[in-house]
Amino acid sequence: MKKQALTILLILCSFKLAAQNSEIHGDFSLNLQSYIEDETINATAADEVVLNNAFLNLIYSSNNFTVGLRYESYLNALLDYDSEFKGNGIPYRYATYSIDGLEITAGNFYEQFGSGLIFRSYEEKGLGIDNAMDGVRLKYRIGKGISLKSFIGKSRTFFTYADGIFRGIDGEVDVNETFGLENQTKYILGGSFISRYEQRSNPKFIIPQNVAAYAGRLNILNGGWNYYGEYAYKINDPINSLQEREMNYASGSAFTNSITYSQRGFGVTAEIHRADNMLLLSERDRIGKAYIMNYIPTLSKPHAYTLLAIYPCATQAMGELGVQLDLFYKFKKGTLLGGKYGTKINLNLSRINALDSIGNSMLHDNIDHTPALLSFDEELYFSDINLEINKKVNKKVKYNAVFAHQKYNKDFLEGKTPGEYGTLSSTIGIIDLSYKIKKGHTIRIETQALFAKEIDSVSKKQEGDWIMALAEYTISPNWFFAIQDMYNYGNEDESKRLHYMNINFGFLKGATRFEIGYGKKREGIFCVGGVCKVVPSSNGLNLSITSSF
Repeated sequence: MKKQALTILLILCSFKLAAQNSEIHGDFSLNLQSYIEDETINATAADEVVLNNAFLNLIYSSNNFTVGLRYESYLNALLDYDSEFKGNGIPYRYATYSIDGLEITAGNFYEQFGSGLIFRSYEEKGLGIDNAMDGVRLKYRIGKGISLKSFIGKSRTFFTYADGIFRGIDGEVDVNETFGLENQTKYILGGSFISRYEQRSNPKFIIPQNVAAYAGRLNILNGGWNYYGEYAYKINDPINSLQEREMNYASGSAFTNSITYSQRGFGVTAEIHRADNMLLLSERDRIGKAYIMNYIPTLSKPHAYTLLAIYPCATQAMGELGVQLDLFYKFKKGTLLGGKYGTKINLNLSRINALDSIGNSMLHDNIDHTPALLSFDEELYFSDINLEINKKVNKKVKYNAVFAHQKYNKDFLEGKTPGEYGTLSSTIGIIDLSYKIKKGHTIRIETQALFAKEIDSVSKKQEGDWIMALAEYTISPNWFFAIQDMYNYGNEDESKRLHYMNINFGFLKGATRFEIGYGKKREGIFCVGGVCKVVPSSNGLNLSITSSF
């Protein structure tokens, strides 16, 4: 199949010059990393010395026809990837044809229903996630404001496919467009249904072969106001059925609600979500990110600064209740707080708690109890209060300042023994200062500090306080150089009060970017949108090349 897919694409490419309205485009990425042993940070050497992740996307399109493939290479995969990413191949290939409002895709595709509460197939290379579907998908625009999409297929797991067969349908109606309403308020309704078939094989428990979930959503827009709400329900879906214990036959549910108001120079968003027993897997007895087929969006701010993200929030699909408030305001130019160029501030508050302990299915195996709809348990998972100030001082100087206070339940979020670490409380301060030396030459200095303390902890293994400094010099539009040092000066174990130094430089030319670096990486948790992975300690050289055409 790999040779056939490549042959078909090459044949199509050969007609590019002769075909009308046709084009070929794609992108390439290569990441090489060396790993050397470093006992001070518990970094291990790789047997291969150098590990590699690479891919090449090729897409050919002509009028209403598109065909594409992606060649992937893991020889062997970087240590922060799952070890099952191994070898070379073409795991992603597809053909799409559109006619009279109908779009047909055969092969691989990504899809999401609503916000993803019951189904999301996507790719996130930073996390090593790619659960692309392999099957057939149809999208059809029936008439004004009415659209449908449906598919059947299996999800990718590394270089193979999971056992579960998914069938799904999603519909959306733009009420105003469909019924010709001209009022200022716009209503969009949507609904989804998904089912998974997996053959029953457990001799002890009665396991349903077909598991279904459905969801409904509503989006209302009026001027600067935007409301989005979605509710999802999943019938009983026992997981971990190979283990010798009583099964959880409880149904699952989840909802998310958000309301936003924005106008020039001001914006506010309030959100709440709740999930209970809402994990949907491509195989009921498998664990790991590759097998998760739905998505509960996180309700915490995605931080870009290193120390703000050192203790990230991981979404708990099996049980959590979260709220978030995000406020943005810009003080106008010429005012006392705005100054000559204006001042931007962003205040963000988030809190994630357990559901009531009686119904928390992460704590109890044999339950059919549904927790209270809105009940914050005493157990806190994560909280974050942060204020960001962005200010241009003059034509040469601008800065970004962040002040934050976070609480992080390390025992629960990292699966530790209860009481081993407890909840970490940290206060973080950041100053990010840029100075424009002359046209095309900019230096950026970033300093960060994290002051931590433990709450109800009996552990003597805490990392404690951190400081970080970074200097970056950019020669636009081609060159950049950076040096960074993280220092764990407050570690309770004096032998682990270590520096994590990194040096990087890169070159950009057109659509191609080269970057090379050397340094140490701390073991920890890395998250994107509430989905997380463990990143091991490492010491070595890295090379990155990306290009598009």
